[in-house]
Amino acid sequence: MATIFFTSCDETKKVIEVAGNVQLAGSYAISVIGDKEVAENAPTISFMAYDKSIKGNTGCNSFFGTYALDLNVLTFSDIGSTEMACEQPIMDIENNFLQALRETGSFSLQNNVLTLLSKDDQSVLLKAQKETNE
Repeated sequence: MATIFFTSCDETKKVIEVAGNVQLAGSYAISVIGDKEVAENAPTISFMAYDKSIKGNTGCNSFFGTYALDLNVLTFSDIGSTEMACEQPIMDIENNFLQALRETGSFSLQNNVLTLLSKDDQSVLLKAQKETNE
Protein backbone atom coordinates (compact mmCIF):
# COMPACT_ATOMS: atom_id res chain seq x y z
CA MET A 1 0.00 0.00 0.00
CA ALA A 2 2.84 2.40 0.84
CA THR A 3 4.41 1.78 -2.56
CA ILE A 4 1.19 2.76 -4.31
CA PHE A 5 0.95 5.93 -2.21
CA PHE A 6 4.53 7.02 -2.94
CA THR A 7 4.20 6.13 -6.62
CA SER A 8 0.99 8.11 -6.94
CA CYS A 9 2.54 11.09 -5.11
CA ASP A 10 5.53 10.92 -7.44
CA GLU A 11 3.25 10.80 -10.48
CA THR A 12 1.22 13.74 -9.16
CA LYS A 13 4.41 15.75 -8.71
CA LYS A 14 5.43 14.96 -12.31
CA VAL A 15 2.03 16.09 -13.63
CA ILE A 16 2.26 19.33 -11.65
CA GLU A 17 5.82 19.91 -12.91
CA VAL A 18 4.81 19.37 -16.55
CA ALA A 19 1.83 21.70 -16.12
CA GLY A 20 4.12 24.36 -14.60
CA ASN A 21 6.60 24.05 -17.46
CA VAL A 22 3.80 24.41 -20.02
CA GLN A 23 2.36 27.40 -18.16
CA LEU A 24 5.78 29.09 -17.96
CA ALA A 25 6.71 28.35 -21.60
CA GLY A 26 6.81 31.36 -23.88
CA SER A 27 8.48 34.72 -24.29
CA TYR A 28 8.42 37.61 -21.86
CA ALA A 29 9.42 41.28 -22.01
CA ILE A 30 10.94 42.51 -18.75
CA SER A 31 9.13 45.60 -17.44
CA VAL A 32 10.56 45.97 -13.90
CA ILE A 33 13.90 44.98 -12.38
CA GLY A 34 14.05 45.47 -8.63
CA ASP A 35 12.09 48.66 -8.05
CA LYS A 36 12.95 50.29 -11.40
CA GLU A 37 10.80 50.24 -14.52
CA VAL A 38 12.58 49.27 -17.71
CA ALA A 39 11.36 50.92 -20.90
CA GLU A 40 14.20 51.23 -23.39
CA ASN A 41 16.42 48.24 -24.21
CA ALA A 42 14.22 46.02 -22.05
CA PRO A 43 15.56 42.49 -21.61
CA THR A 44 13.58 39.53 -22.89
CA ILE A 45 13.48 35.92 -21.77
CA SER A 46 11.99 32.82 -23.40
CA PHE A 47 11.30 29.55 -21.59
CA MET A 48 11.38 26.32 -23.64
CA ALA A 49 9.46 23.63 -21.73
CA TYR A 50 10.66 20.72 -23.90
CA ASP A 51 14.27 20.95 -22.67
CA LYS A 52 13.95 23.38 -19.73
CA SER A 53 16.18 25.94 -21.41
CA ILE A 54 16.04 29.72 -21.49
CA LYS A 55 17.31 32.24 -23.98
CA GLY A 56 16.85 35.90 -24.58
CA ASN A 57 18.44 39.30 -24.74
CA THR A 58 19.73 41.40 -21.86
CA GLY A 59 19.19 44.67 -23.71
CA CYS A 60 22.75 44.43 -25.00
CA ASN A 61 23.81 40.78 -25.23
CA SER A 62 22.16 37.48 -26.03
CA PHE A 63 22.03 34.95 -23.19
CA PHE A 64 21.12 31.32 -22.65
CA GLY A 65 20.86 28.82 -19.82
CA THR A 66 18.67 26.25 -18.15
CA TYR A 67 16.02 26.32 -15.48
CA ALA A 68 14.63 23.89 -12.93
CA LEU A 69 11.05 23.97 -11.73
CA ASP A 70 9.68 22.17 -8.68
CA LEU A 71 6.12 23.32 -7.91
CA ASN A 72 6.64 27.09 -7.52
CA VAL A 73 10.40 26.84 -6.86
CA LEU A 74 12.30 28.17 -9.88
CA THR A 75 16.06 28.27 -10.28
CA PHE A 76 18.34 29.13 -13.18
CA SER A 77 21.74 27.64 -13.97
CA ASP A 78 24.43 27.45 -16.65
CA ILE A 79 23.74 31.06 -17.68
CA GLY A 80 26.07 32.35 -20.37
CA SER A 81 26.01 35.33 -22.67
CA THR A 82 27.76 37.10 -25.48
CA GLU A 83 30.17 39.79 -24.32
CA MET A 84 29.56 42.95 -26.32
CA ALA A 85 30.02 46.24 -24.51
CA CYS A 86 27.18 48.74 -24.59
CA GLU A 87 26.64 52.17 -23.06
CA GLN A 88 26.66 52.22 -19.26
CA PRO A 89 22.91 52.58 -18.58
CA ILE A 90 22.27 49.51 -20.77
CA MET A 91 25.06 47.55 -19.06
CA ASP A 92 23.54 48.39 -15.66
CA ILE A 93 20.21 46.93 -16.80
CA GLU A 94 22.00 43.82 -18.10
CA ASN A 95 23.93 43.30 -14.85
CA ASN A 96 20.80 43.78 -12.71
CA PHE A 97 18.80 41.40 -14.93
CA LEU A 98 21.39 38.62 -14.84
CA GLN A 99 21.81 39.08 -11.07
CA ALA A 100 18.03 38.74 -10.65
CA LEU A 101 18.13 35.41 -12.51
CA ARG A 102 20.93 34.16 -10.24
CA GLU A 103 18.99 35.16 -7.11
CA THR A 104 15.63 33.68 -8.17
CA GLY A 105 14.07 31.14 -5.85
CA SER A 106 10.40 31.16 -6.85
CA PHE A 107 7.91 32.73 -9.20
CA SER A 108 4.29 33.59 -9.75
CA LEU A 109 2.45 33.93 -13.03
CA GLN A 110 -0.84 35.80 -12.94
CA ASN A 111 -2.66 37.53 -15.79
CA ASN A 112 0.35 36.89 -18.06
CA VAL A 113 2.69 38.75 -15.67
CA LEU A 114 5.67 36.71 -14.52
CA THR A 115 7.15 37.75 -11.17
CA LEU A 116 10.49 36.33 -10.06
CA LEU A 117 11.05 36.28 -6.30
CA SER A 118 14.27 36.15 -4.29
CA LYS A 119 15.32 32.86 -2.75
CA ASP A 120 16.54 34.79 0.31
CA ASP A 121 13.57 36.94 1.32
CA GLN A 122 10.86 36.50 -1.33
CA SER A 123 11.31 40.12 -2.48
CA VAL A 124 10.37 40.94 -6.08
CA LEU A 125 13.40 40.67 -8.35
CA LEU A 126 11.68 41.39 -11.64
CA LYS A 127 8.37 41.47 -13.48
CA ALA A 128 7.80 40.54 -17.09
CA GLN A 129 4.83 40.59 -19.44
CA LYS A 130 4.18 37.40 -21.39
CA GLU A 131 4.01 37.99 -25.11
CA THR A 132 0.81 36.63 -26.60
CA ASN A 133 0.03 35.89 -30.23
CA GLU A 134 -3.32 37.63 -30.55
